[in-house]
Amino acid sequence: MSLLTLPARHLRAKWMRSLLLAAVFTLGLASMSGLYEVSTLIADNFEKKLLSYGANILITPRYETLKISYGGYSLGDVSMGEEPINLGTALPAVDSVPLRGNIAVVAPKMLAAARVNGRTAALVGVDWEQELQLKGYWETDGEFPEGDDATAVLVGATAADKLGLRAGQTLHVDGRELRVAGVLKPTGNDDDTVLFVPLSLAQELAGKPGRASFLEVAALCSGCPIEDITAQLQAALPGSEVRALAQVAESRMYSVRFAQNLAFSVSLVILLTACAMLVMSMLSSVAERKREIGIMRAVGFSRAGVAVVFVAEALCIGLAAGACGYATGRLLTAYVLHRLEAGAAGAPDFDPAACAAVVLLAVLSAGLAALFPAWRAGRVEPAEALVAL
Repeated sequence: MSLLTLPARHLRAKWMRSLLLAAVFTLGLASMSGLYEVSTLIADNFEKKLLSYGANILITPRYETLKISYGGYSLGDVSMGEEPINLGTALPAVDSVPLRGNIAVVAPKMLAAARVNGRTAALVGVDWEQELQLKGYWETDGEFPEGDDATAVLVGATAADKLGLRAGQTLHVDGRELRVAGVLKPTGNDDDTVLFVPLSLAQELAGKPGRASFLEVAALCSGCPIEDITAQLQAALPGSEVRALAQVAESRMYSVRFAQNLAFSVSLVILLTACAMLVMSMLSSVAERKREIGIMRAVGFSRAGVAVVFVAEALCIGLAAGACGYATGRLLTAYVLHRLEAGAAGAPDFDPAACAAVVLLAVLSAGLAALFPAWRAGRVEPAEALVAL
């Protein structure tokens, strides 16, 4: 009989209690591990979905504003040095930044004015593929243009009413015949008042081929601060002004952090509940095993030695529960993602580091939960324990 054999002998002797206790601890760890995996995957997927609700970084030409007045008369403000962005150099520069993997969408815009069916209208030239990724909230009466459609036009709701346009109609833009692919449903912003045309057409109308008035960028912020992405873009584009739309970025990150913090809070409650059950079970075991404790003290075990026996039993349960909890948690994650129809989030892969972390957490939690029962066991006096013999 030694400190190494006593815990194993008792776990085997009380195998049903040990099994139930390990099962409860396993379920707690599985719930915690699975909830963490689900929250992480869903948060990443959620942020990617939020990208379709607009940009969070704006790249504009750098210019200076000069206020001109003479003889007491103000002649207004004049922009000095404003040049459109050269896409031939700007897009490769964006691709070169170290955090390029966090940039999901780069949508160039070219602003122009033209005569549409004999009336003056504002045009916004866009890259259809990038723009439709950025404006996932758009709804249209008609259809969205394909990525290589050079004759399609999307018309804002207010502009359509003003010009009398409907989906499927033909319109003339400075003598060019184009097709109204769709009319956007009201959005409540500037999109309602303009016509969206192919980027190349707007560049041609503005007389600025290969240029853009500004770039809208949608970046993922969960992996790093948006300030880091902005700083790298500014360094790569010294001739432009790069600004983070702080309110947009912060509102998205709040949504992501809320989901993660909620998952962490629930996981902590589950873990504490499992630890409380372990404490109660071991306290009950101490009360039942007073005679055994008395014999151990009588044959020479110190108070610390008795306490070590109980802690070792808890560590064994924690070790087994940790390994089983991580495996069960992965199965639980896959099931929850399937039920949530979140297949795009991706199934969790086996992560040795995560497995080791769960096992270590289980062992530490079990050891800490056993400290008080072990202390109570060490305080049992031999005479008190042997009085029933």
